[in-house]
Amino acid sequence: MKNTEHINSRDSYTQSPWQVADVESISKADTDFPPTYDVIIVGAGITGITTALMLQKAGKQCVVIEAGTVGYGTTGGTTAHLNTFFDATYAAIETDFGEEAAKLTASSGKESFAMIKDFIDLYHIECDFEYKGAYLFSETEKETKQLTELLEATRKAGINVIEYQDNGVPVPFQKAIHFIDQGQFHPLKYTYALASEFVKLGGVILENSFVEETKSENYGHIAKIGNQSLVAKSLVWATHVPPGITPFSFSCAPYRSYVLGIKLKNDAYPTGLSYDMQEPYHYFRTHEIKGQKYLIVGGEDHKTGHEDPKRAFENLEAYANKYYRVESVSYRWSSQYYVPVDGLPYIGLLTGSDNTYVATGFNGNGMIFGTLSAKIISDQILDVENKYADLYSPLRIKPIAGFSEFIKENADFVWHFVADRFGAEELESLKDLQREKGIIVELQGEKVAIYKDENGKVTALSPICTHAGCTLAFNDAEKSWDCPCHGGRFDINGKVLTGPPTKNLVQIQIE
Repeated sequence: MKNTEHINSRDSYTQSPWQVADVESISKADTDFPPTYDVIIVGAGITGITTALMLQKAGKQCVVIEAGTVGYGTTGGTTAHLNTFFDATYAAIETDFGEEAAKLTASSGKESFAMIKDFIDLYHIECDFEYKGAYLFSETEKETKQLTELLEATRKAGINVIEYQDNGVPVPFQKAIHFIDQGQFHPLKYTYALASEFVKLGGVILENSFVEETKSENYGHIAKIGNQSLVAKSLVWATHVPPGITPFSFSCAPYRSYVLGIKLKNDAYPTGLSYDMQEPYHYFRTHEIKGQKYLIVGGEDHKTGHEDPKRAFENLEAYANKYYRVESVSYRWSSQYYVPVDGLPYIGLLTGSDNTYVATGFNGNGMIFGTLSAKIISDQILDVENKYADLYSPLRIKPIAGFSEFIKENADFVWHFVADRFGAEELESLKDLQREKGIIVELQGEKVAIYKDENGKVTALSPICTHAGCTLAFNDAEKSWDCPCHGGRFDINGKVLTGPPTKNLVQIQIE
């Protein structure tokens, strides 16, 4: 296998810097690949690929099915921070789950980080891995109080963190803490290398293959791809959330995060990882690509389909200009993640299922929790006891922790499910629609999703998400139709980009 440079595809119109990379080509499956396996894994991001590799090494015959290509989803759009502290703080975990749970969460993060480094060393992966110090800092009295509580709980959980006199970035602050031995890497170089090793061991990767339907029989699971069906004893959903209406439709909320890759006029690039405590928070790091340093700054997160994506990019650029001498913005991209109602991800055996496994609710910590998911799920399939399985189990019931968040997210779902069906503003004429824009209009009393491309060609679709019937919103930055309820996304032709929907939008013929 040799290194080849190409643009790796992603589920977005915007392009991340990871997509333009020298990655090791992966052998594609023959058209006569076998129909029967031990494990079917849906999704070829860091979660699916790592799970597949670990199971294949243990002697299980695995197939990975991916609607796009390896790293097509959030793995290709992450900012690839490697942390042992998470969006759910140890203070919050201690309050909601207890002191021992906070310690177990810290231990799981450290073990996952070590797994990534072990894979890099074992396979000699050139993925720009670096150990970094990480800074978390406060800017207000309220934030400082929260940071003091967070520091105490983080130390108690077993994480190496100290108070510090610097925050790593030119942003004024009141208090800062410093986490030792955090890290960063190139996510696609890493994931492609693992995928290559998986294939060398006899694993099968089916790219550009959309799973239209799965069903459980006495002998296992059947996954339908076009005219072909694959069978396996175990099924792993490594796709954010499983398709259809599941408990995760109500316990995980979809969010989008926005990122810039910036060239500076000077060399004031941060040497570490930095995070503020604003809501939503901002995060910083530096990555060098083909000899050019880039300041990577992210933030302006919001629920999918709820805010103006272009305004999010504008706000983020204004924020960067406030503190840095910006020469140019080379990359603008966004990516999706899911926030669990009680703070911790759901990893393991799916509720009420037979040998069906899920990994979701990673919040903004996908690289660590995706790797941890591979360990937990592979252990469960191999009947190996895993000390983290109960903590992250999808079967857990927490009637208090996250309850208010649960109510808020589901009230939001109900509002969109009902209210969005009424009162859309009508355009006088389709000629009013600008090029490369999308909008919901009423034509002959029916709602229609209209997109006009750069040449003036109009595409009309049903604006109703095929997952749970919510009305879609147009994402101007990504040129996609996004569901504000559960995060399903469709391209301008109505094709599913991101689950949980499994059916494309209905196309409408207009004159």
